[in-house]
Amino acid sequence: MLRLAIDGLAAGGDGVARDGDGRVVFVPGGLPGDRVEARVVSAKRRWARAELVAVLEPSPQRIVPPCAHARAGCGGCAWQALALDAQRSAKVQIVRDALARVGGIADEGRVVAGPALEPWGFRTTVRAAVVEGRAALRRAGSHDALVLDACPVAHPQVEAALVHGRFGAANEVTLRVGAATGEGVALVDPSAHDVAGLPDGYAVVGRDELDAGAPGPVLHEEVAGRRWRISPRSFFQSRADGTELLVERVGVALGAAAAAAGTAPPDHVVDAYGGVGLLSAAAPMAARVTLVESNASSIADARVNLGAQATVVHRRVERWAPEPAAAVIADPARAGLGAGGATVLAGTGARVLVLVSCDAAPFGRDAAELARHGFALGGSEVLDLFPHTPHVEVVSWFWR
Repeated sequence: MLRLAIDGLAAGGDGVARDGDGRVVFVPGGLPGDRVEARVVSAKRRWARAELVAVLEPSPQRIVPPCAHARAGCGGCAWQALALDAQRSAKVQIVRDALARVGGIADEGRVVAGPALEPWGFRTTVRAAVVEGRAALRRAGSHDALVLDACPVAHPQVEAALVHGRFGAANEVTLRVGAATGEGVALVDPSAHDVAGLPDGYAVVGRDELDAGAPGPVLHEEVAGRRWRISPRSFFQSRADGTELLVERVGVALGAAAAAAGTAPPDHVVDAYGGVGLLSAAAPMAARVTLVESNASSIADARVNLGAQATVVHRRVERWAPEPAAAVIADPARAGLGAGGATVLAGTGARVLVLVSCDAAPFGRDAAELARHGFALGGSEVLDLFPHTPHVEVVSWFWR
């Protein structure tokens, strides 16, 4: 058994301490300023992982989680015991650390916090397990599930479906709503048989139906003054106000990068990993947009959403033959651009690049990869789109 002082938070949200030998110990549930008792569950030469046994002295930043399910061990909101201001500060520090440690790039004041968003009732997409017909979320670090009678981070229309919906013999359900339109979709896995109790406005589809080629219901959301079609298998951000903020800050980053590079507003923008076309709305000045995306569902939505504004290319970015462009917007999956993606996007000849990252460590690697192609990091803004979790969303601008 170890007695440890937690002095930081890792990118995945675990508390970080050092034992008597100076070895790094990761403690899920530990918060900066806590003194804890912990039991080592796995160990390497330079680091170990431990389970929290007791909080001996709580951090001044530790609070009682407002949600009863979080107090009972629900893993959906791993940081609910950490005060909101401390959560936001921790996310900025995690990104700064990744930039320096993984990317080898000093922060020098370039990483800043974005505006605070509403911490409750915001989440418009939730994926839940199904236990005896009812929606449930997993306990932290476990496959065990807690059946829900409330979810204070969920949009009210999603919360009502989580609590009152009955999902038959399904294993999992994904619930999504359009905050502006009131439309909802329940994607039930494997089958939508015997689904009941959903609020008005929900369409229901089984994954087996989509696998058999059914088009499935779509919903619509309104962001950046435009209406967006979103199919059940297409990615879209999970809060409406955060989506508005993301589009706005990407637009600001484009302007900052163009100013640093001494270029005019871009006339041709490549929207890489472009999804349903959302971030193309950040470049309304562009006469031409080329969107590159590998997901077939998102491609179909993007063609509807963007119409004649864009050339939509159904291909993995890493296999796309780059074409000349003035600027690039890239919103890759959690793994980031990687060397292949960075090389392709640099091959456009663009002097301006805006990168949206949803994991700190891949952001650090991508910043280093882009530096190899002559891109200088101008600034990064950490958007807290998912309060009460360690998830980060980072909008960064680069120029060369």
